[in-house]
Amino acid sequence: MPSSNSSRTRPPAKVRTSLLRVAEGRARAHSDDLVTEEPLEIRLLAGEQRQTVAVTLRTPGQDFELAAGFLYAEGVIRSRDEIRRIAYCTDPGEAQQYNIVNVELRGEGIPDLERLERHFYTTSACGVCGKAGLEQLELRGQRPLEDASRVRAEVLPRLPEKLRQAQGLFERTGGLHAAALFDLGGNLLAVREDVGRHNALDKLIGWALLEGHLPLRERLVLVSGRASYELCQKALAAGAPVLAAISAPSSLAVELARQFNLTLVGFLRESFNVYSAPERILLP
Repeated sequence: MPSSNSSRTRPPAKVRTSLLRVAEGRARAHSDDLVTEEPLEIRLLAGEQRQTVAVTLRTPGQDFELAAGFLYAEGVIRSRDEIRRIAYCTDPGEAQQYNIVNVELRGEGIPDLERLERHFYTTSACGVCGKAGLEQLELRGQRPLEDASRVRAEVLPRLPEKLRQAQGLFERTGGLHAAALFDLGGNLLAVREDVGRHNALDKLIGWALLEGHLPLRERLVLVSGRASYELCQKALAAGAPVLAAISAPSSLAVELARQFNLTLVGFLRESFNVYSAPERILLP
């Protein structure tokens, strides 16, 4: 299904830069790696129609997964079977081929995007802006999770270190968020990194979609930053029963998790807080 083009050089995930390092009152020339941040335009193609549905600032890499995961998490598509082909743009004269992803759908027309609760303009900082209320998820058909999975409490504190060890690009740049998928025994199944925390989760969901692993039953998603409304919404769309975050959740994230029976864990370190659906956490 996905395809790629090689007519241009792909943007790297990191770049080398020069700097002046100041320490103990002395300055010296130095160089360091910076994580790349470039725009990615996601276009839908169906029949003779084409439409841009998102422009996001992302770290190059796994762009097809990012596009697929975004479209799935936002309800534009409901299965990988709706995707005919994913490719970088090769339009004549297009200067940013590797910053434009075309998602060709099997249908004759582009889905009605007016019914969705967001206008698809995203940045790495704030995710998708202009969200409506929680009732919009119900209008899209989201129902409370019925997954009866259980995870032992002692498994959770071990996950942040496993995530950190798997973050190769973060180790070199220090400027990335990550989203990881674990089984209920704490085994790492997949991890994706990006300058934007929403993009990292979209890449993870896109991987699961394209590999046929959705819904994420009996799985646990861990994100490196805080748990926002958007991240909870994406976890729900993917069917993950547990979302854990190393930092704090927002008030709307907690409200969303409680309404849709998502187990939400925050401040995951040696200890952690459970904000919703605590029955999925097996205490010693």
